[in-house]
Amino acid sequence: MMPRWIVPTLYILFLMLPIYWLVSMSFKTTNEILGGFTLFPQEFTLENYNAILCGLPDVWGGAVPEGCDTTWIWGYVNSLSYVSINTVLSIAVALPAAYAFSRYRFAGDKHLFFWLLTNRMAPPAVFALPFLNLYSAVGLFDTHIAVALAHCLFNIPLAVWILEGFMSGIPKELDETAYVDGYSFPAFFGKIFIPNIASGIGVAAFFCFMFSWVELLLAKTLTSVDAKPIAAVMTKTASSSGYELGLLAAAGCLTIIPGAFVIYFVRNYIAKGFALGRV
Repeated sequence: MMPRWIVPTLYILFLMLPIYWLVSMSFKTTNEILGGFTLFPQEFTLENYNAILCGLPDVWGGAVPEGCDTTWIWGYVNSLSYVSINTVLSIAVALPAAYAFSRYRFAGDKHLFFWLLTNRMAPPAVFALPFLNLYSAVGLFDTHIAVALAHCLFNIPLAVWILEGFMSGIPKELDETAYVDGYSFPAFFGKIFIPNIASGIGVAAFFCFMFSWVELLLAKTLTSVDAKPIAAVMTKTASSSGYELGLLAAAGCLTIIPGAFVIYFVRNYIAKGFALGRV
């Protein structure tokens, strides 16, 4: 009889194989990658990472080595900037909205809730041209706030939907008891209610961060130089001589790190969220 651990072990190895292959490629030269199949780097090199990280001193105002392309490191900085702004904005707007849907009944509340979700269902390509025209007219094109606001169209409905499920699971008697004890609404919401839905906030923040981090079409359309994201910078590895595959693999490995950090810090909230919330 086959041991029970074999199937999950094989499944995990299958899932990890692309990540291992990406990491392995990042330490190879492009010639080695194109030259044949190798499980491990035969010519181990850090040049791919050096080409990206050499611009790090420029972020802190220091001098960079001659010939260093700083667009790589600034691509990461730009992506982290608008993703962070979007996550904070989405959660800040979704919290009171979700509370209203959870605690009050008003005319058209279900229709409004459904309309919010339809925005999340629409593909980003539908809104690319309107956003480009609008932001160009008001002077927001190629700024971090432009991409952050554009992503709010998709992330706020998702955050409202997730948070409303958590809030509905908390009895309304908690609100009434807090008011009887003399709490004002801001004090009750900040000191009592939010700690009770911390897992929901963690789940919502995780999904908002992930969507904004991996979204390319709007981020690339609404930026050109100053706020260009790393996903758009990665397309520059294509040239007349082909792709710089090692450099592209190194950039891909580095894009995994922010998501891994987010998962690490909200891992406990995510576990509770998947068990208790709508997700």
